[in-house]
Amino acid sequence: MSLHLPPSRRNFLRSTGGAASLLGFGDLAFLSRLRPVFADEARVDPGSVAFDAGIEPTVRLIEDTPRERLLEEVAVRIDKGLSYRELLAALQLAGVRNVQPRPSVGHKFHAVLVVNSAHLASLASTPQHRWLPIFWALDYFKSAAARDVREGNWTMSAVDESAVPGSTAAGTAFTAAMDGWDESAADVAAAGLARTAGENEVYERFFRYGARDFRSIGHKAIFVANSRRTLQCIGWRHAEPVVRSLSYALLMHEGDNPAGRDADADRPFRTNQERLTRIRPDWRDGALDAGATEELLAALRTDSNEAVCDLTVEVLNRGASPQSVWDGLLVGAGELLMRQPGIVALHALTTTNALRYAYDASGDDETRRLVLLQNAAFLPMFRDAMRGRGEVRDLNVENLRPAPTNGTPEEAIERIFADVSDDPLSAAEATLGYLQAGHSAEALIDAARVLVYLKGNDAHDYKFSSAVLEDYYKVSPAWRDRYLAANVFKLQGSARPDNALVQRTREAFKA
Repeated sequence: MSLHLPPSRRNFLRSTGGAASLLGFGDLAFLSRLRPVFADEARVDPGSVAFDAGIEPTVRLIEDTPRERLLEEVAVRIDKGLSYRELLAALQLAGVRNVQPRPSVGHKFHAVLVVNSAHLASLASTPQHRWLPIFWALDYFKSAAARDVREGNWTMSAVDESAVPGSTAAGTAFTAAMDGWDESAADVAAAGLARTAGENEVYERFFRYGARDFRSIGHKAIFVANSRRTLQCIGWRHAEPVVRSLSYALLMHEGDNPAGRDADADRPFRTNQERLTRIRPDWRDGALDAGATEELLAALRTDSNEAVCDLTVEVLNRGASPQSVWDGLLVGAGELLMRQPGIVALHALTTTNALRYAYDASGDDETRRLVLLQNAAFLPMFRDAMRGRGEVRDLNVENLRPAPTNGTPEEAIERIFADVSDDPLSAAEATLGYLQAGHSAEALIDAARVLVYLKGNDAHDYKFSSAVLEDYYKVSPAWRDRYLAANVFKLQGSARPDNALVQRTREAFKA
């Protein structure tokens, strides 16, 4: 199967190690011992795998095999014909069945959240590399499952069949349960929806509830987007346990029932439901407006979430396109990461990625307006949450100056990633210079992905890189180079040692 790449990129990825080998980032040649995963295997095919006797043995293999033997056992099954989609489905199902999304929709639950991020990394990779992100996610699941056992050994229980509503009542029951923060009622209603409603209808509801509140620093919206995207690969037949886990996660809260109080985390959703009615009917027909983007960036640096939402309505009503707003939100999230390359700003990026996905996937005009306004509200809340977590530097993405590119493009990429760990600002300026000189963004992105495989040790490494490298193309050409340059601050540097899993996998497939 030909990759049909342009000559420059085909040469760049010519060897088994691709960008890694060419730039000296590491040796991935051991992956040649596994058959490559071609794009057809990862393409959407909802009827390809069912959660039945055919998939249960693979789920149990993942659940029951000790962590120190799992990769080797999975490699044997792959050699015998286990497909990429079957393995991805089993990994997702093992996660929702065995890892509780509490007390926060994060922490150990990243074993579920990261499945789609690993899948995106696989899709964007050359065929020879596509197994590696999934191997990493398998190992990460075992770590999370062990933590879940230590914290009480939660397992998703069987649904109460006597209470599952039928098709005519499921939607109304689900809305009432979610609005009332009623876990048991939401569980059976979600099961009823999964059995009787279509994928789009189900996720139209979840898009709104995923954006409802600012708890778990964006993980609720992230779970909505990632679960939907994974189901689109593994098949809707697996939806019921996934959407049950999702409804349970979205109802996580502190203290008393949020329906009866005005918590800070919930207030933007309430005010934005009124605010969205003031947006002009033809709001999607606006023109690109760099000035509107600059206004939003300035407001995101200092203003309250209320003020940023009001400005969003104002620029849309003046005739700016929604893309101009999204440019401000995406680039503004990247600027937060420049100012403090830590966990809070990282989630500003991954949450914006999830909400942009919901915006693109939704077919409901009101939901799209609401998701856009919620994202505008959340970024100032992320900014304020950064205080007290270390230094917040006075950096401005618009003030980044492109550094000159010397030598070949490949040598420039190598220097960028050599600088990332010790001098990320220099790496960002070099990235901007590289891109503005007209060099291949794809080559830079390919190298960044390979470094995640080799150096990444945490679910956030996959979540962040998959989100940022995908959203580069969601930003307008006038802004996208600054967006990517800002996010270099949290990519992997080439000087870091390879992670232990890569070395273990090398040894396993030499055997």
